[in-house]
Amino acid sequence: MDDLIAAAAAVRLNAHAPYSGFKVGAALRTADGRVFAGCNVENVAYPEGTCAEAGAIAAMVAAGARDIAEVAVIADSPSPVPPCGGCRQKLAEFAAPDVRVVLASVSGQRSETCVRDLLPGAFAAGHMDAR
Repeated sequence: MDDLIAAAAAVRLNAHAPYSGFKVGAALRTADGRVFAGCNVENVAYPEGTCAEAGAIAAMVAAGARDIAEVAVIADSPSPVPPCGGCRQKLAEFAAPDVRVVLASVSGQRSETCVRDLLPGAFAAGHMDAR
């Protein structure tokens, strides 16, 4: 997991956050071992930006992968910052409920959880099955 946190920390430095000043980096490992990273990208029509987790997921999907095996998120915050609600649902789209998610701060604090605990009762494809 240290390599994912390092990848998230490195991409965090590229974040475009001129409005909030809050840079976030995310990295995920796919089931086949590839690593994809993303950073938040703000927009003058704030809050119409892109979250770091969404950027990492988009890179993964663009490369043809679909299965998240691990996730790391890092920010310069007093304590490890969790993904927003929308990103929790995005993670749940591509990760099993027990996939490990490590949240980190640039000061070295870490917290570990899983997709299930980030989004209990997640909306899933099965909810759309016709009866």
